[in-house]
Amino acid sequence: MNMVQQTLSAKIRQHGNTPSPASAMDRRVMRAPLYAAIDLGTHNCRLLIARAGEQGLRVIDSFSRAVRLGEGLHHSGQLAEAAMERTINALRTCVGRMGLYDLHSHRAIATEACRRAGNGMDFIARVLHETGLDISVISAREEAELALAACNSLLQSHHQATGRGLLFDIGGGSTEIAWARIDRAVGRHDLSGYVSLPTGIMTVGERHGADIFTDRGYRAVVSEISDMLRGFDDVHCITREIARDNVMLLGTSGTITTLASLAQGQDRYERAGIDGSTLSVPHALALVDSLRRSGMDGLARNPLIGAERARYIMPGCAIFEAIATTWPMAEVTVADRGLRDGLLLRMIGDRRRRGGLSTPLPSFPLHNRMEHRVST
Repeated sequence: MNMVQQTLSAKIRQHGNTPSPASAMDRRVMRAPLYAAIDLGTHNCRLLIARAGEQGLRVIDSFSRAVRLGEGLHHSGQLAEAAMERTINALRTCVGRMGLYDLHSHRAIATEACRRAGNGMDFIARVLHETGLDISVISAREEAELALAACNSLLQSHHQATGRGLLFDIGGGSTEIAWARIDRAVGRHDLSGYVSLPTGIMTVGERHGADIFTDRGYRAVVSEISDMLRGFDDVHCITREIARDNVMLLGTSGTITTLASLAQGQDRYERAGIDGSTLSVPHALALVDSLRRSGMDGLARNPLIGAERARYIMPGCAIFEAIATTWPMAEVTVADRGLRDGLLLRMIGDRRRRGGLSTPLPSFPLHNRMEHRVST
């Protein structure tokens, strides 16, 4: 048993809460090493356990819980005790899941809530003490890089010969925009610039409250975010590249996957039909208008949204509309993948570069060029 397994197993015995084995047979028959990645965001805590497959990742186990770590952060500047307790309970479950597998490596990251909170690093230390999990608080730049890495195969397989990719990731506490140069001849992308907007579904929801469900309040949010995006556009001449039909728009977030699912008429969310699909932007904006007319009760009754997400879907839609109207394009490629996928691909790539794999895997070189800062 390796050091990672010893640490995780010890914590499982200490804290209990061990879930039932999900796939004991897979543990015996898998030949490629297993990796685990945890993404602790402002709204969700997510775990993904996978190995390298012939065409990307082969997922073995996953876990996701809406912990709302950033609840109240906009007003207090601190992580609330109840939110930290919810999150630690979810992380204990992640540790328990990881302990069921013989992992080659794992990594856990935290994003905007822990970057912004005055007690963010104290919370990270508490997580280590109570769960044994060592979480790294990553920069906005690395967040953009990981999102691009997760979506590299979509960037490379796009049917148009576009030379640029514009990716957005609408999170709980922030929205990441990445501007990349695509070189399909060698199967790589380079990050030309990125911006981290201090606006996510939770921050917008807390700042604007019920006003987001009024026409005036909603339009104010769209206008505010559009203003933030203009400086990034000016620096990178994105509008000019769009006019040349040289840009692929790529979205990854619960907001855009929900819109894609609604557009396809799904009765319940099915990832297989969403990841890598193309969504008409005019159709998506028409769906946004329909959701706005539904009100909170209507959103809560929608089976693809539900009561838990009803208060956050309109903030996400406002952010998407600001992006779609600042950079008008006919369609957006939808990605149901995120930072966990990027972390796993990075760990697998690191092992390949060290000579640990006999079969070469796709490389995901990530080169930062410029950060564009936005403040409020």
